[in-house]
Amino acid sequence: MDYSKLDGLVPAVIQDAESSEVLMVGFMNEQALAHTQRTGYATFFSRTRQKLWMKGESSGNKLEVVEILVDCDEDTLLVKVKRLGDGNVCHTGERSCFYRVLNHDKDTKEPKDTKAQSTNDDSNLGVDQTLNGRTRS
Repeated sequence: MDYSKLDGLVPAVIQDAESSEVLMVGFMNEQALAHTQRTGYATFFSRTRQKLWMKGESSGNKLEVVEILVDCDEDTLLVKVKRLGDGNVCHTGERSCFYRVLNHDKDTKEPKDTKAQSTNDDSNLGVDQTLNGRTRS
């Protein structure tokens, strides 16, 4: 793994192994990855607390690792997991940390976020099939 690009860390995209839903993104250093591989549970490096933390260690909503994939540059991980406990991954109580859709107000162009209605419906993006003034293809 190439830990040199982000001060000893690599992004770890966490994906439900069964549904392929993206659940969260965390950061791992060498120790977090080693701990994850040794225990079989997703463990991250907290940038704010400057220490390792296992997802779900206090809530019981651990993430059991099914498979770890490395990207072509060896600087990002895709960690496929099985959700344990009640299955909620986000600290807000949502099943995924990606539950809000970013919308742009047509008058002010200020971003505003709302809860996602559907992950497969582009109409929820609030951009009328345009992105930065260009029609999407």
